[in-house]
Amino acid sequence: MLETYGARRVIALSSTSRFTKDDSSDPDERAVALRLADSESCVQAWAESHGVEWIILRPTLIYGLGRDKNIAEITRFVRRFGFFPLLGKAKGLRQPLHAQDVAGACIAALGSSDAVNNAYNLSGGETIAYRDMVARVFSALGGPVRLLPVPLHVFRFAVALLRLLPQYRNWSSAMAERMNRDLVFDHSEATHDFGFKPKPFVLNAEDVSA
Repeated sequence: MLETYGARRVIALSSTSRFTKDDSSDPDERAVALRLADSESCVQAWAESHGVEWIILRPTLIYGLGRDKNIAEITRFVRRFGFFPLLGKAKGLRQPLHAQDVAGACIAALGSSDAVNNAYNLSGGETIAYRDMVARVFSALGGPVRLLPVPLHVFRFAVALLRLLPQYRNWSSAMAERMNRDLVFDHSEATHDFGFKPKPFVLNAEDVSA
């Protein structure tokens, strides 16, 4: 299709999960990381063999508009149960990135000659601990913050039960293990090459409408 329409430049969205899940305890997550890496290589190889300019963008944790698989899932859990479980202190750092900033990056990169044939990590405009990120969901919903620290073996058991419900079938204990891991990426190259400037992590009513 791209050849038929004469595409001259392609923007492909990947994910920083390529790096953060490659050593996951969950084999399904390791498979995701491998597929991302392989897909990036395929995009690059196809583009170069057809004389097409390529740009790969790797966002961090995407949120926004109540339609994501990150903050929206936390929101649904909090609405349903009134609390959120954390593994230990859950101090791992995150850089939530709004979907609108991802879209803006695609448009900016499409028009930038400096971004051609490069891959970029895209991170949010604020670095925040996982537990504080979840606490802001409670605040956005207008309720008290109820965070429940639980040991890993309890978390694994709870996740096994939750996976019986369709809306939680993608959850895994590896998600909990990463709560205490810093998943931080530098986006200065994207800022330099196409003016990427993401906003801080601010949740509005639409973002927690899940």
